[in-house]
Amino acid sequence: MSDLSISVIIPTYNRQDYILRAIKSVVKQEQVDFDLFIIDDGSTDNTQKVVLGYICEHCLSEKITYIKTENKGVSAARNLGIKKSNGAWLSFLDSDDEWLPGKLCAQVEFLQSNPSINIVHGDEVWIRNHKFVNQKKKHKKYGGRIFHKCLPMCLISPSAVMIKREVLLDAGCFDESFPVCEDYDLWLKLTSIYEVGFISKPIIKKYGGHDDQLSKKFFAMDYWRIKSLMNIINIRKFSPLTQTMIYNEIIYKANILLAGYKKHNNMEYFEEVKEIVEECVTKVGKKCP
Repeated sequence: MSDLSISVIIPTYNRQDYILRAIKSVVKQEQVDFDLFIIDDGSTDNTQKVVLGYICEHCLSEKITYIKTENKGVSAARNLGIKKSNGAWLSFLDSDDEWLPGKLCAQVEFLQSNPSINIVHGDEVWIRNHKFVNQKKKHKKYGGRIFHKCLPMCLISPSAVMIKREVLLDAGCFDESFPVCEDYDLWLKLTSIYEVGFISKPIIKKYGGHDDQLSKKFFAMDYWRIKSLMNIINIRKFSPLTQTMIYNEIIYKANILLAGYKKHNNMEYFEEVKEIVEECVTKVGKKCP
């Protein structure tokens, strides 16, 4: 890790009640030099006033850059932060999450000891409705060649990752056409190529339960995961065994979606998903359920 420069990117939208917690957790990071970019994705609350007031009060204008844009979504906000920043390494933090002390230092030390690694994340503490909750077994985090483990769900939190800039740029950054699951999509692209570093101790606090989370706003998020899986199998060359695993994951998710669409009479994507199932069934030689 010859160039230790780090740019931290916080995308935010109407998070006046949480944003300072996130910012302070970055500012308090010790023994690591970094700059911080806060990309306000068109907030209509007092987010701008809160952020600029904090920067002014603590004389942090040289350390923190605040940029307000039109509302284009979290992917566009992160991508703008990537474009505006210069660090050789990039680290993200969702504005409702919080870094634990020593997060950046632990990742820098890991990368210095493992110079072949281009991506490193770490374990998380989960807090929901102000209470600590235990992660389920399926949410367990890993390092190494973890592509297969990432097929069912997103196993890397944007708030916990540090990644080499050139690697992220080569992957195309975050897909702005995805309103959700953009992180799942990116990690599939990256873990299909790269080994991932992992710090087994918690390095972030991940908060849940509030009403403005994207996961609460979008019905049937697996639709976007299926689109990502269909894309990755088209842009990467996999072994026959891995291809079958991907197709089986698509079939599994798609059949659950189709049942849900019927149950809730939400037929917008029904025919599209049905065609995807039929295509994947043909690929793996199974009978359509």
